[in-house]
Amino acid sequence: MSIKKNEKTVCNTTIIHEDILQKVKQEMTDDAILFDMAAEFKVLSDPTRLKIINALLLSEMCVCDIAALLNMSQPAISHHLKSLRQTRLIKYRRDGKIAYYSLDDEHIKIMFSQCATHVTE
Repeated sequence: MSIKKNEKTVCNTTIIHEDILQKVKQEMTDDAILFDMAAEFKVLSDPTRLKIINALLLSEMCVCDIAALLNMSQPAISHHLKSLRQTRLIKYRRDGKIAYYSLDDEHIKIMFSQCATHVTE
């Protein structure tokens, strides 16, 4: 059955399926977790930050290397790194005066890979 352009695809009934409603209510993700997820998606909505994540998938890097790779200023890269650190997507370690950045854990790699697969399907 095809839907014509002018037809509305709206539920026209007022029946509430109480069993489904109760099951879904019990299994819904906690609001605090959803809030944190939204914050991560917001941070990841920036293409520059995705480029940084992509680079860090391949190697641990310092700010200077990331800036050179993306042809951006170090302060601009530092700003993006701060956002990524605040949402625990990346971490850093110090070696003398140099800070090296890497992904916080394997979940970031999986999220990036799943999203890339989804958009290329």
